[in-house]
Amino acid sequence: MDIFSVFALLGGLALFLFGMHVLSEGLEKMAGGKIEKVLGKATSSRVTALLLGAGVTAAVQSSSAVTVMLVGLVNSGILSLTQAIGVIMGSNIGTTITSWILSLSGISSDLFILKMLKPTNFSPIIAFIGIVMIMASKKQKRKDTGTIFLGFAILMYGMSMMTTAVAPLKDMPEFTNILVAFQNPLLGVLVGTIVTAAIQASAASVGILQALAVSGSITYGAAIPIIMGQNIGTCISALMSAIGTKKNARRVACVHVLFNVIGTVICLAAWLIADAIFKFAITDAPVTPFAIAVMHSIFNVVTTFMLFPFVNLLEKLAKMIVKGKKDEEVDFTVLDERIMAVPHFAVSQAYTMTETMSKMAREAFLKAKDLLVKFDDNEAEQISSMEDQLDHYESNLGKYLVKLSNLNLTHNEARHVSLMMRTLSDFERIGDHAQGLKICANNMKNKELSFSPEAFEEIENLNAMMVEMLDLTIHSFASTDSADAIKIGQMQQKIGMTLARMKDHHIKRLQKGKCTVEMGLVLMEVLSSYSSISDHCANVGIAILETSMGVNRPTIGR
Repeated sequence: MDIFSVFALLGGLALFLFGMHVLSEGLEKMAGGKIEKVLGKATSSRVTALLLGAGVTAAVQSSSAVTVMLVGLVNSGILSLTQAIGVIMGSNIGTTITSWILSLSGISSDLFILKMLKPTNFSPIIAFIGIVMIMASKKQKRKDTGTIFLGFAILMYGMSMMTTAVAPLKDMPEFTNILVAFQNPLLGVLVGTIVTAAIQASAASVGILQALAVSGSITYGAAIPIIMGQNIGTCISALMSAIGTKKNARRVACVHVLFNVIGTVICLAAWLIADAIFKFAITDAPVTPFAIAVMHSIFNVVTTFMLFPFVNLLEKLAKMIVKGKKDEEVDFTVLDERIMAVPHFAVSQAYTMTETMSKMAREAFLKAKDLLVKFDDNEAEQISSMEDQLDHYESNLGKYLVKLSNLNLTHNEARHVSLMMRTLSDFERIGDHAQGLKICANNMKNKELSFSPEAFEEIENLNAMMVEMLDLTIHSFASTDSADAIKIGQMQQKIGMTLARMKDHHIKRLQKGKCTVEMGLVLMEVLSSYSSISDHCANVGIAILETSMGVNRPTIGR
């Protein structure tokens, strides 16, 4: 093996890791924001959580991405620790699919059908289809599909380069001597752990082992401990994502480590004891890529079903290691920047938080309108508290969205980020005007003022229209429904005409002496707040319509 073979090995490794990254990223984009929604539906059923974990990981080809999501979901209170444990176990099974795909490189046959199953034969076709889809298609989903195809082809080409580069190693005594050291099971586990932790991808680490296995110099006895160590090494992603999170999120990472370490200790001990008793012939036999895929799957499946009945014990052990007396409250006004590692997840979390903000603004208005009829100090205090929270939402979400906008987002993700950035201030201002209504209500209480029967009836009718408009606004934002967005504009016109009539009626009541000047000033302030809230709802509707069309215009309102 000369220096050029080393260059080929390094180049093949680079292409392999790059292809793995492109493939995983493309699959994540194709999934859009659905992954975390699926994980969020993981019920208290352990079987459901297990199946979801396996399915999602197999779909995105990245257990690291899934564990990062789990830490974020638990940190934000969407998933419980118990639910997350089941998903973790399932993700270990789902990640084995990659090794099975890579094992196809060992196929050797003269039959055309079997030849076409060999990645080196069908990868060029997939690469060609992928690049055509990227260059010729205008739809983002087709471009993402093309990216997946291209990533897979690059991955397989890198695998082929590594396989060719390491082929001469079987005749090198120096390489054979190094592999003899790997026969020490503890060293094998350590090597598997370190390599996987370094590249933060167990599937890629297993692929590298499969490429080396083609040389015929790696035995079953050396490969088995390395495979087990690779499962421990993949925990590094969860550990890194859990730094600085709340205790339950740190416990997710702890469970991930415990699961793989305990599984490795038990399975390795069982293998060594059985080998010492029965003296398996395969121990010193050369391992194949296919055999590595089999062993990788067997280890993860056996570990999962061995520890599956002891989920509660794993949870208790994690709580003993990561201690905490009281459950920490989830601060929904703070978004964790770690989840930006999975952009669509970060966008979805931000959108969910903005929806929460819109509902809080609506709730503040509902309480404020009721204060105009009957003042309540507790309700008034809650409105002030909501207004403060809305300020925090706007500040934290605004900063977060600016950082999100600089990431490599899909068209749909970028559209949602743009929509949030345009509507945050409107939802916050609705809270400000609810606070203004509360002040008006407080003045009425202190000065013992009240609406005339005619004015009260008109206010009640106006309230019904305002609630309908807010409901339309929230629903339209949540679903980005253009039809509802158009209705918001229609409601704004209807409310504008109603406000104009109310002002005319107020002037007539003043002329007839049915209303005082002081009460009239309060009514005008109330109607001004209603008008402003209507304008901000209209801004949201305009933002929904124009964001979908790629148009930006100044908003209205105070």
